[in-house]
Order: sequence, then structure tokens, then C-alpha cells
Amino acid sequence: MCGLAGIHFDSPEALADRDQLERMVAALHHRGPDGSGFHVEPGVGLGHARLSIIDLEGGAQPVHNEDRTVWISYNGEVFNYVELRRLLEQRGHRFYTNTDTEVIVHLYEEFGDEFVHELNGQFAFALWDRPRRRLLLVRDRAGILPLYYARTRHGVLFASEVKSLLASGQVAAELDPDGLDETFTFWAPLAPRTMFRGVAQVCPGEMVVLQGARLERRRYWSWQFPDNGAHRCAPQPQLEAELRELLADATNVRLRADVPVGAYLSGGLDSSSLVALLNHTVPETLRTFSIGFDDVGLDETEHQQRMVEHLRTVNSRVQCTLGDIAAGFPDTIHHTESPVLRTAPTPMRLLSGLVRRSDVKVVLTGEGADEVLGGYDIFKEAKVRQFWARHPASAWRPALLKRLYPYLDFTSAQSAAYLKEFFGIGLDRPDDPFFSHLPRWATTAQCKLFFSDDFRSRIEGSATERLRATLPEDIGRWHPFNRGEYLEAHTLLPSYLLSSQGDRMLMANSVEGRFPFLDHRLIAFANALHPRYKMHVLREKHLLRETMRADLPPSILKRPKQPYRAPDAAAFLQGAMPDYVNQLLGRETVARYGYFDPDKVGRLVAKLSRARVPAARDNMAFVGVLSTQLWHRQFVEGRSVADG
Repeated sequence: MCGLAGIHFDSPEALADRDQLERMVAALHHRGPDGSGFHVEPGVGLGHARLSIIDLEGGAQPVHNEDRTVWISYNGEVFNYVELRRLLEQRGHRFYTNTDTEVIVHLYEEFGDEFVHELNGQFAFALWDRPRRRLLLVRDRAGILPLYYARTRHGVLFASEVKSLLASGQVAAELDPDGLDETFTFWAPLAPRTMFRGVAQVCPGEMVVLQGARLERRRYWSWQFPDNGAHRCAPQPQLEAELRELLADATNVRLRADVPVGAYLSGGLDSSSLVALLNHTVPETLRTFSIGFDDVGLDETEHQQRMVEHLRTVNSRVQCTLGDIAAGFPDTIHHTESPVLRTAPTPMRLLSGLVRRSDVKVVLTGEGADEVLGGYDIFKEAKVRQFWARHPASAWRPALLKRLYPYLDFTSAQSAAYLKEFFGIGLDRPDDPFFSHLPRWATTAQCKLFFSDDFRSRIEGSATERLRATLPEDIGRWHPFNRGEYLEAHTLLPSYLLSSQGDRMLMANSVEGRFPFLDHRLIAFANALHPRYKMHVLREKHLLRETMRADLPPSILKRPKQPYRAPDAAAFLQGAMPDYVNQLLGRETVARYGYFDPDKVGRLVAKLSRARVPAARDNMAFVGVLSTQLWHRQFVEGRSVADG
């Protein structure tokens, strides 16, 4: 993957400032340390920071077609570029590189705007069509790679990261109150919104067309599900064979590279399945990479080691301590460009650093399997709650939640009342498209209790109602399980998991991540299936487990889903509080920035400092407040935490 930047002018005669483009590209050096390139002509300027993965010698960008009328600055990979190039050469196109990048410009020549449907990959790019005087900004279907833009007096600036837009000198860093409101509801702003007022992001599966002063947004792909009752049903062995073939092909095409490729190995079903499939293709030198924690409740080392011994991979491991998280958190926020509610991205950045130090540039990960094949506890929880909603007065139906969360106490009247208040939210409206996510969002929204009165008055409307306005018209006809999948794929997945915890932590160390479970062919296959193939009673990812039963040890196959977590507030409050935390959460700084109530923040810090086992909502609030303060310090004030 790489970094791209540029400008499209409203006027066809305007010429880009080369110094400005160079500043924008320099801000993306971590995304592309292997080289930079530029193309400037009246109406447009393109810049590129390259991480060389394919055609190491001849793949410098921007890339053009035969007569230099179509140009592209590109970030990502088109995995079916070999087959597409063969087709295009048969139709008379001539190539001057061996890159997947050049395939895109010729594909555009051949198919026009429909070319995006031919691409199997993860990508974000700017494509300039000189004869038509138009620029296309395009982002991949699932939203794996980022692409931002901002309108200025003279046109539209665009880049892979917001810090590149800020480096132009034409975009100011100011927090969008609705962006923080959405972060404290969904864990991240929802595209096209960002944390920065005046800065938008291209949505997953979207093409933004710039022509003159006009900007048009077009959605070319979205997660779709059949009407309830119209799902595909087939003998399970047949579906297992199809899933295995799709997943094997999605994995194999993601090995296409001219540099070494490795894989993350968490010890869970998803990454273990990928590594098992890779083991059939890659020689014994397959490199795998894992994270360990000192907290035994979070550590998966035992399961990782079992897979390493089973498949005989060459495994490297990083042990993440509380001190590592506290020391590295400011850099994490610098790269996420957004507040977060968990510290989990920081260990992922440490892991990608280990990958890079191991001379590996590309890693495959299991991200996306839970959304595509039904792996999250939230889907099980919603299934129990749907069952409960048929008889809301039942005492034993909600007790099924204990199968998901064995630590829940249903014995006392007080606990039962609390659990009913928490999990029972929305029981009176089980057909609401938001039903599956109401408990999660209600818990996360408690972080907003720490907003100052002044800041709260600047938020316009409701985060959930803004999301509701974007739902597909036919979502009411979908199976409740599919509604939950859709929400997860449009909220947490692209905006947090693939961004703050994914792309940003990988590219902080110039490492490219690839995601076989998010191959659009696999998504289409899974979305068509009846939910019972994904969740059999309360057994998550049922079809994947059955498909991989001959490849994985029983202990891995039978493992329940263990969400990836890292220590949160404890990383900052156990032992001496880091100076930057003490300062940013101090009364004067909290009051000056204005987002939060200083008294409430002070009480939260005191409460967490005393707590042996902090409540999840307090953990989220602490990390959310701290990361917002860090965001303001680094982007609005333009200062590092070392500046004091």
C-alpha cells in the first residue's frame, strides 16, 4: 500500500503548486518510504508516496495510459490484475510496467465508469481523465483503505490521510462535534463524516466524481442481503466445499507480490484458518506474527503456540506490557487521526513494527470473518434477545444470556433487574433495524455523560438517527441476523477495525495488510446464505468451523470467540501516571479544550485509580476522553505531548 495526495481545480487552467504537493506527500512518508512521484498539468496535480510491492523497479507512480491522457495515483492492490491484464492485452492495450496500477487505467479506457466492477482488491485512488476533464476518487468495497477530501476556495484537495491535507496549508484542523458524538456512539465517525470539520472521506464502495466545480457521489457497491425467506439453502457439504474453494482462492491471490508475505496468527479460528490454507501453498518458511499480553485474561499465547506447532510456521512474537501501551498511545492517536475508545490499536502498531523489522512488507489477517460469517457475541446476544422479545415477561428466556456471558448473575433480584434494563432495551420493538446494536450503543453513549454543557449544545441531532437516515430501503424485509451484520459492516468494521486498528497501525510501520475474508466474492456468497449456516443455535461461524475441521486442531475449532482486547485504563493508572496523561486530564487543560466537564473527568480518574476491576463503560470513557485530548493537542494545537 502507499499514500496518495493531490488537488483538482474548479478552473481547467489552474496549475498546482509543486511545493504544496511535495509537502502533502512528505506527510505520507510512512505510507510510502520507497519513493515519491508527481504529475502536474492544468486542472490537476497528483502526488504519490510509494511502498513497492509489485514491479519493484518499474512501478513508480503516477502511472498513465499509452497516450498519457489518463493518469492515476493509487494506493492498494488489485489481486486479479494478472487475469485483467491478459484480457486487456487481447483487446489491444499496451503496457509499459508490470504493475496492477497500470491495469486500472487501461480498464477505465475499456469499460468507462463500470471498470470498478472488474476489480477484486483493496484500493483507494485518484484517476484523472484529461479529455473529459474529470477526476474520480474511488474507494474499495469494504472500506479497507482510506481516502479523504476537502473543498477549498480553488478546488478539492484529496489524500490518503488527513495530515496530508493539513500539510497543504489550506485546511485547518477543527473538531466536528457530530464526529465526536458518533465516535462516542459507534466507536468512530461514520463515512463520509470525519473528526475534522470540513474534511470528508470517500465511503466504502463509493466513487466521487469531480468535474469543474461539481462534486458528485456515486455508490457502486454495498452489502446486500436477500429478503427473509429467500436465502440460499443447500446441503451443508456442498456449501463447505464452496466456502473452502472461495477462501482458498481469496487467500492465494493475496499472495501475489514481489516481496515476502507473512500472516498474523492470533490463535483464534479466523487467523488459524488462513494460516492453515497458506500452509498448503507457501513453503515451510511461512512467517507468522503474534501478540502476547501479561494479563492472562487477554493473552492467547497458548493457542498461538498450539497452531505454530501444528503447522510448523516460523513464528515471531511481541510481548506488550502496560508501559508499552502508555508510552505508545500518543503515537497511536497521531496515526489514527481520531479518538478511540480502546487502547487495542497500540499493540497492533507494535506488532506491525515487528513485521517490518523482520523484513516482511505484507501480512494476511483474519479481519472480516466475524462480519461475513457470523462470529460476534453481539449476533448471539441479538438472537437470544429476539427469542426473549416474543415473551418479554419470561424469567428463563433472558437466562440464556448466561450461556454467552457465564459471569452474569441472575440469582439476586437487583442483578436480574439490572440485566433486564441493559439487555432488555428495545424488546418492545424487535423489528427495529437497530435492535441488535441497541445495548452496545447505549453502553458506549454513556461516554457522552462527560461532555461539557457547552460542547453538548454544539451537537446537531442524534448519531443514531443520522445513521437511520442512511439505511437501505429494503432493510425491513431482511432477516434480523442480516440486519445486525449490515450494521456491523457499516459502523465498526470500516470506521474502526479497518482504519484505527487496521490500516493506520499497519502503515505506521510501512506494512501492507491483506484481508481474504473481505474478498467481495466471499461476501456475496455468505450474504446469500440462511443465517443458520453462520450461527447454528449459538455456535458462531458454524460453516467456517465445519469447513476447516480437517485442517485445525480440535482445541482451536472448539474455542469460543475471544474478542481481541488490550489493557485500557490500567495501562495509564497502575503505577505512576505518565506526565502527558496528568497534564491532558488536568482541570485547566480539560476546561481550556472545552469538550469535557473537568469535574466529571476528575471524578472518573479518581474512581478508576481506586478500582480493582473497572467497569467497561468507565474504561471506554477514560480512553475516549484521553484520546480526544491527545487528538486536540496534536492536530488542533499542532503540538506533541513532549511539548508540555
